[in-house]
Amino acid sequence: MSTNSSIGTWLSIGSPVIAELATLSGFDWVLLDLEHGCASESGVPEQLRALRGSRTKGIVRVGAPHADLIARVLDWGADGIMVPHVSSVSEAEAIVCAAYYPPRGRRGVSRTVRAHDYGLRTPESTPAPLLMAQIETLDAVNESAGIASVEGIDVLFVGPADLQHDLRHRPASATADFEECLNRVVAAARAAGKAAGILVRDPSELPQRIQQGFTRLAVQSDLALLRDAFRTLIRTSKEIAT
Repeated sequence: MSTNSSIGTWLSIGSPVIAELATLSGFDWVLLDLEHGCASESGVPEQLRALRGSRTKGIVRVGAPHADLIARVLDWGADGIMVPHVSSVSEAEAIVCAAYYPPRGRRGVSRTVRAHDYGLRTPESTPAPLLMAQIETLDAVNESAGIASVEGIDVLFVGPADLQHDLRHRPASATADFEECLNRVVAAARAAGKAAGILVRDPSELPQRIQQGFTRLAVQSDLALLRDAFRTLIRTSKEIAT
């Protein structure tokens, strides 16, 4: 594996215990999912507390690019934000505006939030948030160079399921297949000095994606791992029992 690769995983269940186990297991980062995950916003702070003191970064995927939600999640101590369905430069600029304090953005300042250790640190001493823009449609692929050029956007992160769905259901508009779209996103990120990321369901796919140029990689999800383990367990048990 490339030494530049950062390996994370998707946490969809919303359990602080699973978040703690993920960091103890050595993941570089975890994605707490508010778009399709099982937990609500109220479950995020406890998951982030489970990561405290570790080297594992907590990234929260918000369900939509709402400025108040982005600011609130960052106030809770998220190391970064992932925003789904970013398809234009203006949308990327709005994300940066919501995540940064003035003069760069419009995020409101509170000195007593968890992100600043409840007032024991100043906002100026808190690291800048990592911002991931999800590329999930052909339109977004076509705009990826512009999105990557927005100062403050750190990662172009491909959502493979949504991108494949978009390509499959808009064949007349598809000017490139899935793999070519991935190559274009990587090239756009690289040209802007940014990282490219992707969710990988099958670990055997990792070498291909790393060679392709992806460095921010999420492997599987807690829910899928548990589902597959349960299915294997019950299948094996029934085979033994019969």
